[in-house]
Amino acid sequence: MKHISSPQNPLIKQLVQLKDKSRDRKKSGLFLIEGQRELALAIKGGYQLDMLLFYGELFSESDALEYEKEGTSIIEISLEVFQKLAHRSTTEGVIAVAKSKSHHLSDLIFKNEAPLILVAEAPEKPGNIGALLRTADAANLDAVIIANPKTDLYNPNIIRSSVGCVFTKPIAMGSTQEIIDFLKSNQVAIFCAALQASIPYQTQNFTKPSAIVVGTEATGLSDLWLNNSSQNIVIPMQGEIDSMNVSVAAGILIFEAVRQRLINE
Repeated sequence: MKHISSPQNPLIKQLVQLKDKSRDRKKSGLFLIEGQRELALAIKGGYQLDMLLFYGELFSESDALEYEKEGTSIIEISLEVFQKLAHRSTTEGVIAVAKSKSHHLSDLIFKNEAPLILVAEAPEKPGNIGALLRTADAANLDAVIIANPKTDLYNPNIIRSSVGCVFTKPIAMGSTQEIIDFLKSNQVAIFCAALQASIPYQTQNFTKPSAIVVGTEATGLSDLWLNNSSQNIVIPMQGEIDSMNVSVAAGILIFEAVRQRLINE
């Protein structure tokens, strides 16, 4: 088994770049996964591991060798190297290099006749994206679609904040127009969360093929979405403000749809 003890090792320098630079991730088609739960979810989600690095004091050699049969290179690393690669201090001594997936709209295949989809337009904050992905997993959505993405999906902060839920549901990306065309071609109703020309969300029927579309907290949804909406919906606010965190709002809307579907089963 190969051992690397120096953070100055050329391979470790390359992996640091993968961790820190979106450009390097996109160019190589590789990204880093930290943590046993995240690693397990990635494998369950069909991600292929290129390499597994482990610090023997926290992750046993026998556990590491379980991944060797998958054609994955296994490398034991020193504490210094592990600390150089780890994005957070609580990682359990294991870091994997995985191959990214394609996230084209054409890759989406719905298993349900009436899919429930979350669409987020131009989300920027990794924490919000991670929270949206956790909600999508909790609600067992059929897909998450990101319109006009501003952040690399394999940003370590997204993987961390989603606690690995970035691997659990189909995710696609595209321009707003491409996604609108895709939804319409699949006869999916478009429900836009917006203040303009909206009606209370709980009055709508979400048991048919439905996409719940949310925008950023700062600017909301673009006119292109609003002009192509089947119905704009709003969460009636009881306090002084007229908006809330996008992941919280999405959760309220999504679980109303889930509630309706459970009643109609």
